[in-house]
Amino acid sequence: MLEIAGRWFADLKFGRYICWRGWRKAGATFTILRMSIIDSFFRDKSVLITGASSGIGEELALQLAAAGARLTLTARRKELLDSLAQKIAASGKAAPVVVTADVTRDGDVERAVAEVVRAFGKLDVVIANAGFGVVGALKKLSVEDYRRQFETNVFGVLRTLYAALPEIEKARGNVAIVGSVSGWAASPGASPYSMSKFAVRSLANAITPELALSGVKVTLISPGFVASNIRRIDNRGVFHEGAKEPIPEWLILATDQACRQMLVAIARGRREVIITGHGKILVALERFAPWVRRMAGRRMAAGRGGYRSEAKSG
Repeated sequence: MLEIAGRWFADLKFGRYICWRGWRKAGATFTILRMSIIDSFFRDKSVLITGASSGIGEELALQLAAAGARLTLTARRKELLDSLAQKIAASGKAAPVVVTADVTRDGDVERAVAEVVRAFGKLDVVIANAGFGVVGALKKLSVEDYRRQFETNVFGVLRTLYAALPEIEKARGNVAIVGSVSGWAASPGASPYSMSKFAVRSLANAITPELALSGVKVTLISPGFVASNIRRIDNRGVFHEGAKEPIPEWLILATDQACRQMLVAIARGRREVIITGHGKILVALERFAPWVRRMAGRRMAAGRGGYRSEAKSG
């Protein structure tokens, strides 16, 4: 049942059409129907989010709290987590559990999972969101740069999965892994990041049928350019608040819209969701006309060297 302008519609098909038309006129790209899917699926579910202190992780937490989920939030920056928890509590929703954790350290995610079980008695959904991007030309980077990238984006995901999986299997729940369109189409000047996201995509593809045997659904989330802080983090994982956004504004999808699409995909148990229109185009080119992307890559390499440079303050 949908309420639109004070009237109730039992016909979901008709309601979806009216809803889409109304919201589209208002400049939005979502429907009440999708919001109802999020609400019905996540209500009272115990959800753990890594990298929840800002950007996509923060917005996922806000939307999940609004849907009635029982949240546990982890990240390295405790002050940001505490601020987010207070914001959620002030909105009248249940205050989330906050655990300071670094996915590059053994034992941190296990400690977070233990807090989940202590607080809620179960873990239904884990969202492996923590990550950052190392960028630069091959000759300007070192093996250590690549190792640092993989420690967070690949081994951090693995640590999260290993820590959460025993409880997720008990609940026959959901695993969501935040990858990237860069896991489909590598670009010059971002080889460490692209490599890490290719690895994550391979991991998701391999473990999806394995975990299905125990009733666990895996969703790989592959965003294009979404409004977040990832492009304000340098190659050593340090956040630069004053760093300029290198991507044109018209290419960037609003965080709230992107996160709604992510949550709908998790709720529906989809194997992978590509977020943003340009992301879908890049993936299609990689699959059906890779020569077009390679030609664009040669031009990028001959020009500025990539879609962005390392984040710096000022």
